[in-house]
Amino acid sequence: MKIKPEQLSRTLTSQDLPLYWLSGDEPLLMIEAADLIRNQYRENGYTEREIFNVDKSFDWGQFLQSTGNLSLFAEKKIIEVRLSSAKLEDAGKKAIQHYLSDLNPDYLLLLSGPKLDAATLKTKWFTEIEKHGAFMQIWPINRENLAPWLKQRLLREGIQADAEAVHLLVDKVEGNLLAAMQEIEKLKLLASGSSENTLQLDAKTVMQVVADSSRYNVYQLIDAALLGDVARAQKMLVGLKNEGVFSLIILAAVCRELRTLLPMLEKKREGQGVNAIIQSARVWFNRKQAVATALARLDAQSVWKLLDHSRLIDQSIKGLSKANPWDELSLLLLHLSGANSGPPSNQHHSSRANTIRS
Repeated sequence: MKIKPEQLSRTLTSQDLPLYWLSGDEPLLMIEAADLIRNQYRENGYTEREIFNVDKSFDWGQFLQSTGNLSLFAEKKIIEVRLSSAKLEDAGKKAIQHYLSDLNPDYLLLLSGPKLDAATLKTKWFTEIEKHGAFMQIWPINRENLAPWLKQRLLREGIQADAEAVHLLVDKVEGNLLAAMQEIEKLKLLASGSSENTLQLDAKTVMQVVADSSRYNVYQLIDAALLGDVARAQKMLVGLKNEGVFSLIILAAVCRELRTLLPMLEKKREGQGVNAIIQSARVWFNRKQAVATALARLDAQSVWKLLDHSRLIDQSIKGLSKANPWDELSLLLLHLSGANSGPPSNQHHSSRANTIRS
């Protein structure tokens, strides 16, 4: 069965399941969910623990041998299988199916790994596995939900933060919840040294104590631009550059998004509603707002101009133009974010490119 993260505690206390599968790309939330499961089963007498780290060279025979051995003392055991890839090889599928065909009541199988795609969730082998336990997808916390999440975590540690402090903290730790918890631990030390029961946290303290540990990925960058958040998109671009992300990877992702928008914009021109368009395009629920905002702001002509600009950026990345790729990417994202009235005309780009080459 599929469960949501907020249902995990209730499921653990109400049902004795032989299998849990955690799927997601947010390390902190994955760790906390796994800890919750382990603690609950330890309280139920599962005192042993065995861990299998699965990569391409892993021998699933080890897993079968371990799970097939019957303990003379019938000690309960947690068996953890940590997958390095969302794609499970045939040997792994067969090994897990074999294990589930003859369940040992003294074992808990805890699987964890990267986010599974929608196609995998519909396969026969996965639905069979899902029948035996609980499958939980763990989504990253987006910017809109990060502020209340941080505020709750701070309160848990006896820290009362004002709105400006929380907003500043969001800017400094967005995309890096592990760093967020480290910074909260630092602030907790301040709270423990305070004479008051609750530390009042303001923006000045955040500026003095909290390091900028924000981390972004290309998809978050694109969504920020689609939402029209100019400053955030530019900050993300600088962050990705500083992390050493190749500019062509960013450009390719932007172009792919622009091409995805074109058929949706054509349907909008034909009079279809934005919600219906997004539904038929099967946009992920956590991206619906970004795509809807872009559809309301853009038209097909502006997207084609952005794609034409992208072609010139591709040339600069490949050394066919002396233009600075990162400056051009910044300009492209400004236009995609709606900062200007529209993308520069083709004539402007052509003359600029010719001037640079000369």
